[in-house]
Amino acid sequence: MDTEAQHTERDRSSRPSDSEETTSDSAGPEGRSRFVLVSRVTDWVPGGRITLTLLVCLLFLLSLSTFVLRPFQIPSGSMEQGLRVGDRVLVNKLAYRFGAAPQRGDIVVFDGTGYFGHADYIKRVVGVGGDHVVCCDREGRIRVNGRPVDESGFLYPGDSPSTVAFDVVVPGGTLFVLGDHRSDSSDSRDHLGSPGGGMIPVGDVIGRADWIIWPFGHATRLHRPDAYARVPAAGRAGAHG
Repeated sequence: MDTEAQHTERDRSSRPSDSEETTSDSAGPEGRSRFVLVSRVTDWVPGGRITLTLLVCLLFLLSLSTFVLRPFQIPSGSMEQGLRVGDRVLVNKLAYRFGAAPQRGDIVVFDGTGYFGHADYIKRVVGVGGDHVVCCDREGRIRVNGRPVDESGFLYPGDSPSTVAFDVVVPGGTLFVLGDHRSDSSDSRDHLGSPGGGMIPVGDVIGRADWIIWPFGHATRLHRPDAYARVPAAGRAGAHG
């Protein structure tokens, strides 16, 4: 009797509790199904897990390039000396989303199809919608809304602000853009008589160039210069001077 009772107690204590059975039964099939799914995918993909990992990384990079950041190689000397031929910049494609808009001094990449040519271009924003942009005043400077702009901090050494005279009011929703290397840049000045009057629709702006990422020795963040900080808003009294 005592021996049978001891065996019975040991049998009862060795059995897993109901909660343990429930946990094991619920978690086990789900974990196994995930493992089976991954195993089937890796078996189907040539190269197995390594190829699958590379495909996931590639998909992530493509999504990043499509919606967030895009590398852009500088094709010409029109933005020297800050951006040199062959430099690679990182373009922030979210810079002008969610209500933000290009500002004077920003370096932007845009689709020039129908305005400049069938290609993407990179230039500096000099005037935004409503601005009155004139070149040049008696001191040879560009004036925006009546305020002279000191471009010495980014203008190519030895270049004048422009050898082409212009006096334009930038239509709403467009930009007036110039290269920093004015003597080697085809920009809004050269297309004043073309469709669109040399202005770039804001909707054709791909994004703002925020970083030079290559070569490493030239890597830096691109900041908006202070030269435009004192330019008054378009239409302000006395702005046209």
